[in-house]
Amino acid sequence: HAETLAFGSLLREGIPVRLTGQDSERGTFSQRHLVLHDVDTGDTLVPLQEAGDARLEIYNSPLTETAVLGFEYGYEVGADRDMVLWEAQFGDFVNVAQVIIDQFISSGRAKWDQRARLTLLLPHGYEGQGPEHSSARLERFLQLCAEDNIRVVYPTTPAQYFHLLRRQAHAEPERPLVVMTPKSLLRHPLARSNARELTEGRFQRVIDDPGAEERRDEVRRLALCSGKIYYDLLGSDHRQENGSVALARVEELYPFPDEDLKGLVGAYPGLEEVVWTQEEPRNMGALSYIGPRLRAVVPRQISMRHVSRPERASPAVGKSSDHKAEQERIVGETFGAE
Repeated sequence: HAETLAFGSLLREGIPVRLTGQDSERGTFSQRHLVLHDVDTGDTLVPLQEAGDARLEIYNSPLTETAVLGFEYGYEVGADRDMVLWEAQFGDFVNVAQVIIDQFISSGRAKWDQRARLTLLLPHGYEGQGPEHSSARLERFLQLCAEDNIRVVYPTTPAQYFHLLRRQAHAEPERPLVVMTPKSLLRHPLARSNARELTEGRFQRVIDDPGAEERRDEVRRLALCSGKIYYDLLGSDHRQENGSVALARVEELYPFPDEDLKGLVGAYPGLEEVVWTQEEPRNMGALSYIGPRLRAVVPRQISMRHVSRPERASPAVGKSSDHKAEQERIVGETFGAE
């Protein structure tokens, strides 16, 4: 419900909110239900509209990503303070709108000085659902990043998502925001936040290992990751058995949080190795983007390596058992298991 709270708080501040997508009223994963339908009369009710005087628009749009995303970009450019969001049913389907991303969203400011705060919500994560329901092609967005043109974020908690949406609505100067959003994490028992984290917290670009505070001198390996894979690592038996490994999250990938990461690495005086772990194949995900940037902030005496799936032509395997075996290997290698 962090998203609903964020929308409601913006409406109370007088900021209009507009959300479109193939299944945005209910949410692809039945997580939203912002529009209620009367099965007998066909009437609809949007309770959140009562949260404030600002306009709230939520529409289920056609499965024509190029047309809808192009319209929403143009709407956002012409809007005043509106918070405009477009959601893909699965992040994989955003590739149908690649021309809008390349020609307008990533380069509109550089070419025409167009200002927009359009937000893309792209469900992403490897969960054994096959090559068409696993990847929003994070690597493609990171390749487009330059000159502070967009923001690319992969949040891991409800509070992070809440503060991210509010930050985007108020951010100056305006920039489009690309969010890798959760699927299974929507109901993961560990992916939760308390009320204080929403009311008193803020968006964190990098999140340190909360369990390493008392053992910083013992840590020899720092495992960095983004998104869903964090919870696979967190719940692993390997983590419980290896107290020399700290597990931290890079929540904002672009702009790259170099100062935050320098501080994180410096907080572990006995550090010998930094590992970047991702569930995407080696030629996908954040690896090619983050690898050289990490090397620039990690002292040379500290070694670096990565853990990922091997290079692939297709984003994911189609067989559930193969997916599970690959995921277990990635988790094990992160903690040094043979």
